[in-house]
Amino acid sequence: MRYEMIETRTEGPDSRQVGIVTLNRPKQLNALNDQLMDELGHALQAFEADDSVGCIILTGSEKAFAAGADISAMAKFDFADVYKNDFITRNWEQIRSIRKPVIAAVSGFALGGGCELAMMCDFIIAADNAKFGQPEIKIGIIPGAGGTQRLPRAVGKAKAMDMALTGRMMDAVEAERAGLVSRVVPLAQLMDETLGAALTICSFGEPSVMAAKEAVNRAFESGLSDGVMFERRLFHSLFATQDQKEGMDAFLNKRKAAFTNR
Repeated sequence: MRYEMIETRTEGPDSRQVGIVTLNRPKQLNALNDQLMDELGHALQAFEADDSVGCIILTGSEKAFAAGADISAMAKFDFADVYKNDFITRNWEQIRSIRKPVIAAVSGFALGGGCELAMMCDFIIAADNAKFGQPEIKIGIIPGAGGTQRLPRAVGKAKAMDMALTGRMMDAVEAERAGLVSRVVPLAQLMDETLGAALTICSFGEPSVMAAKEAVNRAFESGLSDGVMFERRLFHSLFATQDQKEGMDAFLNKRKAAFTNR
């Protein structure tokens, strides 16, 4: 598929690469419209199907990860349009089906849908110029791509209410302190830091990586007892993998593990 609103590439050794998707609507500050989200879903699914790719990075420009959903496209919609066409659910939710880890590398503005898209990723590494916000209240709507649900899970009810009701932005320092992002790095080091994290993930066995992602995600969708039991079963199941045997043997013999993703 030829992309018009995103760019894709891979980095790393041929045997275990990182897939990188860059949002590319610079004049619109990477505003998210249907075409861009269709292309993003296709690219993510292509990396998901590529056995040589072990981790995915989603990023934008230095000025904007994504300044929000495309208001010029949304302004003409009515209820029938958004309901019948399953707006947002139809294509935005594709990222949730990706089993490989997806890291958001955020610099500049991540507002509205841009903030929500970053939160759909498994974790966020932010440049020191990053700004996050859910300003939908200013245009007569509310966050519609999970902002009222994922944001309080990340930063707590008080800050989520503050952001959703006032539309204020949160800078990178506050975002890290609140738990929205995993780490903050200088802008010039953002991609190197994110790529380093992604390559580290790629160096581990894929079954355990996927299981870890699945188990952490379950923590937000179940009670503690059910979550712990889910974790326990995944933990037990990994003892049937070749990577578990290899990893433990390598540890005991003080050598580097050679995982085969089996």
